[in-house]
Amino acid sequence: MFGRVALLLNDVRPLRWTCLMIAASLMAGLVFETGLVAAEKKSQPNIVLIMADDLGYECLEVNGGSSYETPRLNEMAAEGMRFTRCHSQPICTPTRVQIMTGLYNQRNYVRFGLLEPSQTTFAHVLKKNGYRTCIAGKWQLEGGLEGPHHFGFDEYCLWQLTRRPSRYPNPGLEVNGEEIDYPGGYGPDVVNEYFCDFIEKNSEGPFLVYYPMILPHWPFEPTPDSEEWDPKSPGANNSQKNPEFFVDMVNYTDKMVGQVLDQLDETGIRDNTLVLFTGDNGAATSVTSVLDGETYKGGKGSPTRQGMHVPLIASWPGTIEQGAVNGNLIDFTDVFPTLLDVAGVKAPKKLDLDGLSFHSQLVGNEGPVRDSIYCWYARNGGKTGVEFAQGRTFKLYRDGRYYNIEEDWKEKQPLNVENLSGEAADAHQKLQAVLDRYEGTRVMLADPAAKADAGSSKQEKQKTKKKKNEKASS
Repeated sequence: MFGRVALLLNDVRPLRWTCLMIAASLMAGLVFETGLVAAEKKSQPNIVLIMADDLGYECLEVNGGSSYETPRLNEMAAEGMRFTRCHSQPICTPTRVQIMTGLYNQRNYVRFGLLEPSQTTFAHVLKKNGYRTCIAGKWQLEGGLEGPHHFGFDEYCLWQLTRRPSRYPNPGLEVNGEEIDYPGGYGPDVVNEYFCDFIEKNSEGPFLVYYPMILPHWPFEPTPDSEEWDPKSPGANNSQKNPEFFVDMVNYTDKMVGQVLDQLDETGIRDNTLVLFTGDNGAATSVTSVLDGETYKGGKGSPTRQGMHVPLIASWPGTIEQGAVNGNLIDFTDVFPTLLDVAGVKAPKKLDLDGLSFHSQLVGNEGPVRDSIYCWYARNGGKTGVEFAQGRTFKLYRDGRYYNIEEDWKEKQPLNVENLSGEAADAHQKLQAVLDRYEGTRVMLADPAAKADAGSSKQEKQKTKKKKNEKASS
């Protein structure tokens, strides 16, 4: 019997070691797999999307402008890729809705100052795929203090979320659920510091920071770098007076971008970060600049080159070829799918994005390129808007107006469509096909404010009816 027990013990010993070896192998595999996941997570690049407010293409020196000093943006273009045919929407909210959702305005635009609550943003998708998300700057999309969280942002530091105090000297901002005033401060500085602090705290990545800047939108007033700067100023009213200060404000915009680039360098993550810089629409109509030696009037609000032609610079050291100039067409629906491609994330099929990713263009690979862009624009929403399709040379409106925008970029002399030939005739046919594709696609979404008003009115009626009944019964 004792021999049998000894035999069993001898049998168990190798079995125990076998189990231990298997367990060790499994643990090693788990550690290896975890290491792969960590490496994959770390390999996902950080994304910084900066969008200046009312900064047209003509405002950058690197684009041929000579009215402003933009050395850091010049540097950013020299280190990366500069696009010469990028187009926004003509004014603030339509652009913000389009860039965040990747959809043309006829599909989801309700009215000025609102992002319809059911919309999915690039922040939603990237957050779901492991990105830490932050928005800093100007909001203008309603939703209350929970609005930015609702649309996929983990953190925020914003102006025009729940109120509209001064945005420049002595600003009032909303920061992660609190309304905070900054006596003696300067709004863009406060936002930039928050932005840079977020980058430092989340340097392990991956992170997405969307930076819809406050600058250089009116009111035009001194910056801390201006001789006229007054830290005790209550802030100017919301007008376009004193456009001479626009120069200082554009220069300060460039300075703010430079601070962000410096923060990425200091944190050691610049090479693993894609930085995109653009503007939300053309400069204010009260601003006249010089572009390629000629005067160029701001065209904000106009569906023309002056209102929609904006800068776009992409910087990603070691990934994007230095000093590249890209003349392909880009519109703001393209940003959403590009950010997803950069992150290695697939768009949910239900979104049916309108944009075309330009990621392949950034990294020097062959890929799809636009031959046209489409626009539906109505500042205050409604059933109809200004519609057009545009190529590199020609532009066709829904109402039939047709222009050679290379020769007539101010759109003063429409072409006679009855006598077209050659390139003009071919382009007209292609652009008409684009308009036909989008005909009848306007979607009328409900305004949540209207719902709230209707609910309030219904409650008031019910209260009135109840009081009448109580009075009658007494």
